[in-house]
Amino acid sequence: MKGYVFHGPGQSAWEEVPDPDIKEPTDAIVRVDAVTICGTDLHILKGDVPEVQPGTVLGHETVGEIVETGGDVRSVRPGDRVLVSCITACGRCRFCREAMYGQCRGGGGWILGHLINGTQAEYVRVPYADLSVHALPGAVANEDAVLLADIFPTAYEVGVLNGKVRPGDTVVVVGAGPVGLAAVATAHLFSPERVIAVDLAPPRLQAARDLGAEAVVDAREGPEQLVEDLTDGLGADVVVEAVGVPATFELCTRMVRPGGRVANVGVHGAPATLHLESLWIKNVTVTTGLVDTHSTPTLLRMLAAGRLPTGPLVTHTFPLDHMQEAYDVFANAAETGALKVVLGVPQHEVVPVQQTQTS
Repeated sequence: MKGYVFHGPGQSAWEEVPDPDIKEPTDAIVRVDAVTICGTDLHILKGDVPEVQPGTVLGHETVGEIVETGGDVRSVRPGDRVLVSCITACGRCRFCREAMYGQCRGGGGWILGHLINGTQAEYVRVPYADLSVHALPGAVANEDAVLLADIFPTAYEVGVLNGKVRPGDTVVVVGAGPVGLAAVATAHLFSPERVIAVDLAPPRLQAARDLGAEAVVDAREGPEQLVEDLTDGLGADVVVEAVGVPATFELCTRMVRPGGRVANVGVHGAPATLHLESLWIKNVTVTTGLVDTHSTPTLLRMLAAGRLPTGPLVTHTFPLDHMQEAYDVFANAAETGALKVVLGVPQHEVVPVQQTQTS
C-alpha cells in the first residue's frame, strides 16, 4: 500500500510501505476512506516531536471500513464503517479505568502516527480496537465524522469541559483554528451568554461567526478592552487558549475574571510566564490536558442528531493520493484559508433521517 512517511525534519513522502498485519488479537485493520491532517503533524515534520522515528507513517484521524479483526475483538467486524480515535485505550490500566485514555499506560494513549504507523495511508492497524474505534451511524458523512477523531473531542474535553462552561457565562476562545472553532461550537451546548473569538485572520473570525460566536475581534485590536466592555469590567468566566504560544496564554490570564477558569488547549513549544504576582489573589483556575476521547460516543450522537455543526470547518478536499498537495495547502493556511483538509472519496451513501409527526 501507500502511506505518507516521515523521514526526518523537513523530509516526507507519499510512498510504498508494507501492508499492516494483525499483530495482537485485539487489533483491527481499517481501510482508510477519509483522513485529515492535524497541526501536530506539522510539528512532527518540523522536528518538534522527537519521539517520532523516521520511517513512521503519519496521521491519527480517520474514518474507514474494518477489513480484518483479531480473535479477541468483539465490538466490530469486517464490513463495519468506523471512526478511528486519535487516542488508543487498553481499557485495563489505572488511567483507562478512570476514562483518562490519553494517559494510557498499557500500550495506548497517542500512539497512531507518533509511536506506531498512523492513518495517512490506504490501510491502518488499530490496536485495542474494541475501545479505539467507534461504529458510525448511517446518517453521518465521512467528512463530518473524521472531525470527531480529534478536534471536536479535544475542544470539548480540554476546552469546554475543563473550563466548566455554564449557562450565562462569557466565554473567550483565543485562536480560531480548527480546535478553537470546535470550542466555539461546543461551548454553545451549555448556553453561555456569549462566546467571543479572538484571532488574527479575518476568514477564521468569519468562520467563528458562522459557528455561533456572538462577537469576534482581531488580536491586534484590543480584545482585553472588548471583554472588559462586554462584562462591565469583570472579565470572562472562561478563556480557552487554542494557539500554544506564550503571548496568547498570557493574554488569556489577563482576560479572565476573579474566580474564572483558563483552559489551555494549545500545544506549547516554549515556556510561558505564569504571572502569579497578579493571579495569586484572583482565585483563577488554570487547566491543561491531552484529549482522552471519552466524549466521542456522545459527540457522535450529537452529530447524527444534527446538533453539532461541522460543515464550516472543512475547507478543502483531496483524493487520498494527493497527500503532499494537501499538506502544502494546510501548512500555508494564511494564504490558502485552509481550516481542515479532508482526503479520500466518501465510500458511504448518506441516507437522510426522515422526521415523522404524530398527532
